[in-house]
Amino acid sequence: MRDGNDVGFNPVLALINVLGLGAAMALPLLRVAPNRLVSGDPVYLAELLQTSLGDLFPGGWVVFMVAAMAAAIFGSTRRWVHWGVVGIAAAWMATLVWLAGYHASAIALTESPLARTALGAGFWTLIALSWLLCLDAVDRLQIGFLSRMVLLASVVVPMAIVVGRGYGDELSIMKEYANRSDVFASAVLRHLQIVATAIVPTVLVGLPLAWAAYRHARVRSLLFPFLNLVQTIPSIALFGLFMAPLAWMAASYPVLGRAGIRGVGLAPAVLALFLYSLLPVVRSAVAGLQQVPGAVKTAARGMGMGAVTIFWRVEVPLALPVLLLGLRAAVVQTIGLAAVTALVGAGGLGSLMFEGLFSGANELVLLGVVPIVVLAVLADGVFKALSAVLKGPAA
Repeated sequence: MRDGNDVGFNPVLALINVLGLGAAMALPLLRVAPNRLVSGDPVYLAELLQTSLGDLFPGGWVVFMVAAMAAAIFGSTRRWVHWGVVGIAAAWMATLVWLAGYHASAIALTESPLARTALGAGFWTLIALSWLLCLDAVDRLQIGFLSRMVLLASVVVPMAIVVGRGYGDELSIMKEYANRSDVFASAVLRHLQIVATAIVPTVLVGLPLAWAAYRHARVRSLLFPFLNLVQTIPSIALFGLFMAPLAWMAASYPVLGRAGIRGVGLAPAVLALFLYSLLPVVRSAVAGLQQVPGAVKTAARGMGMGAVTIFWRVEVPLALPVLLLGLRAAVVQTIGLAAVTALVGAGGLGSLMFEGLFSGANELVLLGVVPIVVLAVLADGVFKALSAVLKGPAA
């Protein structure tokens, strides 16, 4: 076994660095366009490093490439190297944002007020690779779960400071945010409302269904094929299937319309998301219930508990770690699918995304997409934290 102080080849570090070098050379970091509807001319990382850091560090982009390749070839298993990788990745992500903002500010001073500096494919690729670099280094540090979460959260702090100090205000995505700052917060809240309104009924209905499927093979043989079939239906089609029946119900029974149940809006969105979320929740709950030791249930019956009491007070708590895995998948899936509900009038961040798609404004699309990704990552982290708490200090 290799000692912790030995030097060795790190294949993950090597692969990420090679991919990063390729992205830095082949993909544009920015695109500068005369207006928001044109894709614009590409601007590459080498050009940005030369123009922004050339006076301080001539040829800095060449040194960067050589250093990155050396890091890929000469990996190390020493802990201080992993800490250094985390720090360098955090600084690099902040530098990317600063470089983009610096160039956008220069464009704003010299070009038309309608000119836009958009983040290119190279920027997003390098940010993603830097984050993967952090994840690998943190994993190799083998620290506790809470420490991992704190360390990963601290990685984005330098980048957040750069954005908070206004260095990216001239970027196209920030201008789109400024133009829609009055509706952005409400779109986020609406998105969260859609997700919560779908997930809460999923849990309330899914647990009894899981119990029935666990207890009765006949129920299981009918339920899972149906839930699997629902997963194969495209989301747009499923939303559309609910629109006509709900519209008829609202017209026939006005009290339902006054309660918000209509052919468009929240009702068809929530019903479709509810059906999509049932499969991961029910399947994980059944798997968790199957792992509950029979001796525990026998002891509960010996204490005079009924079937329902045993389910809620014994089986569900013991099955909870496995259930959380399915609930985690359902929540993350619902956060993503909730964007599509904007097409049936539900609103949320999807409304910004589709407005950008229909108008050809890519940065407006990103203004809707990036918060969805952030919400999904945060939700995933919350469920990981809950799972760690349930597993105890050993996690």
